Amino acid sequence: MLFWIPLFPLIGFLINGIWYAFGQAPAGRKKAGAGLPGAIATGAIFASFVVSLMIFIQLLGQDPEHRAVEQILFNWMSVGKFHVDVAFRIDALNTLFTLVITGVGTLIHLYSIGYMGHDETPGKFFAYLNLFCFAMLMLVMGSSLPVLFLGWEGVGLCSYLLIGYWYTDIEKAKAGKKAFVVNRIGDFGFLLGMFLIYSTFGTLDFESLRHLFGHAGSLPEGVSPQVITAISLFLFVGCMGKSAQIPLYVWLPDAMAGPTPVSALIHAATMVTSGIYLVSRLNFFYTGSPTAMSVVAAVGAFTAFFAATIAITQRDIKKVLAYSTVSQLGYMFLGCGVGAFSAGVFHVITHAFFKALLFLGAGSVIHGMHEEQDIWKMGGLKSKMPRTYWTFAVGTAAICGVPLLSGFFSKDEILWKAFSSPSGSPWLWFLAAITAVMTAFYMTRLFSLTFLGAPRFEVAEHAGHSHDHPGHDHGHDHGHGHGHGAKKVKGIAVHESPLLMTLPLMILAVLSIVGGYVGWPHASWIEHWLEPVVGGGHEAASGVSESLEWILMGVSVLGALIGILTSFRVYRNLSLVEAMTRNVQWLHKILENKWYIDEIYEAVFVRPIQVFSQLLWKGFDVAVIDRIVVGFGRVSQWTGETVRVIQTGSLQVYALMLLAGLIGTAGFLIYGWH
Repeated sequence: MLFWIPLFPLIGFLINGIWYAFGQAPAGRKKAGAGLPGAIATGAIFASFVVSLMIFIQLLGQDPEHRAVEQILFNWMSVGKFHVDVAFRIDALNTLFTLVITGVGTLIHLYSIGYMGHDETPGKFFAYLNLFCFAMLMLVMGSSLPVLFLGWEGVGLCSYLLIGYWYTDIEKAKAGKKAFVVNRIGDFGFLLGMFLIYSTFGTLDFESLRHLFGHAGSLPEGVSPQVITAISLFLFVGCMGKSAQIPLYVWLPDAMAGPTPVSALIHAATMVTSGIYLVSRLNFFYTGSPTAMSVVAAVGAFTAFFAATIAITQRDIKKVLAYSTVSQLGYMFLGCGVGAFSAGVFHVITHAFFKALLFLGAGSVIHGMHEEQDIWKMGGLKSKMPRTYWTFAVGTAAICGVPLLSGFFSKDEILWKAFSSPSGSPWLWFLAAITAVMTAFYMTRLFSLTFLGAPRFEVAEHAGHSHDHPGHDHGHDHGHGHGHGAKKVKGIAVHESPLLMTLPLMILAVLSIVGGYVGWPHASWIEHWLEPVVGGGHEAASGVSESLEWILMGVSVLGALIGILTSFRVYRNLSLVEAMTRNVQWLHKILENKWYIDEIYEAVFVRPIQVFSQLLWKGFDVAVIDRIVVGFGRVSQWTGETVRVIQTGSLQVYALMLLAGLIGTAGFLIYGWH
């Protein structure tokens, strides 16, 4: 049954893709709307979810050591001793990923039917969504690194297509290109790591590699720790690109140029967690290299803190969530870096629930606000969009770490492991704890400015803008359609989104509330479930008491409450915010401009490469290559013109030349050359 999981979305891609390419004319496609292509795509990914759930239930009944299902489809390539099969393997780790990809993916597909209702090319959009899900499922289900890499590159391609979906807007096209190029940098490291693995071990199959390592932390005989460290760090470079860690995080905030369902699917629930999956899948490499573990933990912790500082000052509702995603991914890598792989995977799952909810909620707000994305031009939406308000409140509380919601359990587990594990340190815990306070602050800021207080619509730039136009004709990311009972507020018809869009929000809100109970402290189902694949994780360091865990949990909760209450107090009085901003204007400007990292990259990398490329183009391509090619053409032309002289059209001349040739040939045959 395994092959059906990726096959269903592939079939959906082919149906919608063929229909878009060879079906109705553009006007007909626009008239048809998103209903039929959306239903096809949603049905395809839902079928994958059903099969994934059936296999998960089957694995539940298996003994932990034999909790795996494998299926070999066909031989992909055989070169000498190198053999690669297209094979799928489902075990305790990736069955959780398939459930998240297909389950959350189904809700996002359903939401997209309403969101993309007036788009001109819904068939193309839903074809891309299904193709992305196919590639992501290939990534997590592949039984070897080459199959995983096939999906890895597939999601990179699909992210390029979806981020730049409205490609007639040059900024959106640039954002898609930026994501593609930055990911290629990371993928180069991935390839180096994969080559080094094969040259060292002679196999790229996950199970074969795991058996070579034996128990956690041990190294295969004859393999030096330096090689393991090099492999781990090369692979982590790939993870930096795909999962947006410093220094390769810069593509993800710009990726918000894509439609909001794309942001929810790719940049909250699936693609950006690929790096977490790879590190967790190859955990035996990382536990065998303390150096690599330290690098992963340090990069994760610093990325979490760094991105949170930027999120505090952003005005675009999706940019705040984008930097929040970068920060939360840093948390996941911090968990993996201190040996708590199950905690990192646990946060992947809870994050998929509440961050998909927040992105889709942001899309609902943009939809109701007529493409407006600036949170300073919102306010007072609580009464106008009640379903969006309450579900967004749940997502905000979950990511802030409010006790008994999903984010509280997974984030607290990472904080505890960062402090108590032998690979952790109090400094890592402190950095992560400060990040948690900032997360609570900027998410409450986002919530307050969007839904609470007095409406600030009179300063909206697009107050009278109709949202009946196709998205790619404008530089806006927006939803479409009109809600019932729209209320005019200072020139803007603010309305709640239709049930087709808010129903997924309600389901994700419920999951954001109950999703954390699978990781209840000291009775964690998910930790026991993942133990056969990732091990039980490091135990607490000797001398660390259980009472300290409760103290640190209390500190974490107190920090979240301080962040929430401070933000509510500050943003209740916007004139106070303006005064505070003026007092630290230099710092605010730095954070608002994202530490000028993009400008630094532009000056240090992009422009020198462009200048060097111009020199190569004019100095070598045009001056040398083009002249050689043109020279051959001119020689051919001159030769042809010269030989053409003897083509007189006279039969007598041709006969005379033929006679001369025959005499010469006969003379050569009779007398030869001596």
